[in-house]
Amino acid sequence: MIELAEDATEAEAYEVADAWLRRNLPGDALKAALDADWATVAAFLADPERGPAWHSALGAAGLSTPTWPKEWGGLGLSARAAGAVAEAVLRYRVDRGMSDFVGLALAGPTIIVHGTPEQKRRFLGPLARGEHRWCQLFSEPGAGSDLAGLSTRAVRQDDGTWLVNGQKVWSSFAHVSDYGLLMARTDPALPKHKGISYFLVNMRTPGVDARPLKQMTGDAEFNEVFLTDVHLPADALLGEVNGGWAVAITTLMQERNGLTGLPAVGPGRSDELLRRARDNGTLAEPVLRDELLRLVVEERVLQMTTVRSYAESGRDAVGAEGSIRKLVHAQFEEAAASLAAEVAPLSALAWDEGRQNSEASYEFLAMKQTSIAGGTSEIQRNIIAERILGLPKDPDPEKDVPFNERRRGG
Repeated sequence: MIELAEDATEAEAYEVADAWLRRNLPGDALKAALDADWATVAAFLADPERGPAWHSALGAAGLSTPTWPKEWGGLGLSARAAGAVAEAVLRYRVDRGMSDFVGLALAGPTIIVHGTPEQKRRFLGPLARGEHRWCQLFSEPGAGSDLAGLSTRAVRQDDGTWLVNGQKVWSSFAHVSDYGLLMARTDPALPKHKGISYFLVNMRTPGVDARPLKQMTGDAEFNEVFLTDVHLPADALLGEVNGGWAVAITTLMQERNGLTGLPAVGPGRSDELLRRARDNGTLAEPVLRDELLRLVVEERVLQMTTVRSYAESGRDAVGAEGSIRKLVHAQFEEAAASLAAEVAPLSALAWDEGRQNSEASYEFLAMKQTSIAGGTSEIQRNIIAERILGLPKDPDPEKDVPFNERRRGG
């Protein structure tokens, strides 16, 4: 664990993190990062021995989880100082990336808030060191935006264990995950928000079947997950029985906050598009140049709004205001992907299996992800209207009706 005071400033946090990275990154990876040889850095991280060893060291130093309490493998930093740490790690592009997003950004913070001491001891250390990968088992074929309408059932057995049956979908990396965050209905006689419990599921448990779904980008990290007579131990429950919605809100707010772009000001998507436009000459086209510079301004505004939110929201910087940033970030990503196709129109026509010289086409096809993941843009608009602007909620005449008596479908 690196030595850094919990009240460290952003400058101090960045300096200490950067010094640790320079001391501990293997020489070839450090040189590649300083030379902006990102292909070599990516190869280093993809090495089956060197990559995991590096991520373990990064986690043991507290640099993967800088906001977590020190007793659970973090540095106990404020959100702004933690953003400076993240900026230092991202400068060398040696972080754990989006494949570990669920574990680091969702599972860890949720367990810290709602877990028992034993659950914290069991899960947080390995999670910080990259030993376990996590996935999210929330959405269902009939419960996406209306997550509280989920129907996967968990029935408590006489010995205190749970028997789970149901289906989940859009579970990123479930096929390679060690653990999953599961929401299941434990009392269908209660209204839909009140009869749900939250579980930590070992994905190797018999009856858990993750099946990858191929997307139009060619990737297949999404999954549908079938849960057939899955037996969970009593201590798989996170939080209170039938209190899972409150636990889920913690997760969802962390997810929303984590999908709003980087909290630190620095090079981003717009800078990459400017580089491509300079390299291929399209920056000379005045209308396109104007659109690109507008995108740069929009990204800087989003980054600074995030920094301001962190400064005013305290250590966790998680609240309904995150919906504003997520909504704007989704709009920004769509604009950036559309411009990517204009910057490199030939690349946007098609791509090969390895995505070489095909960033534009891939980004264009993937641009809707941010407006769907972590709650659709429509959901974010509802949150903004109700929780920030104080507008009345959408009426629900069946709000207090037991789940098993609600009308389903049409």
